[in-house]
Amino acid sequence: MSDKRDKALELFDLTGRVAVVTGASSGLGAAVAETLAGLGARVAVVARRADRLTELADRVDGLAVVCDLADPVQIATVAQRVADRLGAPTILVNAAGNRFTTARAEDEPLDAVHRTLGLNLVAPFLLAQSLFPHMRDAGGGSVVNVSSISGQVGVPGIPQASYAASKAGLSGLTTELAVQWARHSIRVNTVAPGFFRSEITDSLYDSERGAEYLRRNTPLPQEGTAKDMVGAITWLAGDAARYVTGQTIVVDGGWTAR
Repeated sequence: MSDKRDKALELFDLTGRVAVVTGASSGLGAAVAETLAGLGARVAVVARRADRLTELADRVDGLAVVCDLADPVQIATVAQRVADRLGAPTILVNAAGNRFTTARAEDEPLDAVHRTLGLNLVAPFLLAQSLFPHMRDAGGGSVVNVSSISGQVGVPGIPQASYAASKAGLSGLTTELAVQWARHSIRVNTVAPGFFRSEITDSLYDSERGAEYLRRNTPLPQEGTAKDMVGAITWLAGDAARYVTGQTIVVDGGWTAR
């Protein structure tokens, strides 16, 4: 039995691989970093908040890379900093994301639109570009973008036009990079989470009206957590999904299946 179990677990073994995880100072990014490290990867965690990042890097025996993902100049340094300290990165998880306005579409300020697209769409593209040579030279790799069901369907009562556009854009970017980079055995996929507790959604969950709205519209009875998203991301990152590329995997408790 143990031999069969070990053989099955080999599909998820990341020993010797170097992973870069953005948005790792909290929530989903931190959970992904811990899981990849637990599977044997050497993990570089990337975010702005140095104190949280350093604590996580110590916990996973990884590398803290403080970087403002709104700044293309800083983004351009990430891949080499990781390669110099940990080795060539062959896994990239773009988990950083945010929305910068709650205004209705007709009133969204241009600055908020630019900031949203910059963090949620442009930064993942730039990071993928910067890691590409390392993945190509290593003979392959995996990019996992973290999107949202907001890029798949409209969500009544929650205005987020630029956020939705940025997340839909990630799916388009994913399919294009997947096709262009397939010849290098670089897989590119997206995970589109539904609602789960995070710094962005805490106020919704903590509101009686918001919590009821989520319960009413989510077929599965459990409340979503960051850990519920980690399995799909981990699967896509490693060899268990070696023949999967160009896909957007929705993990939403059935929200979009209604």
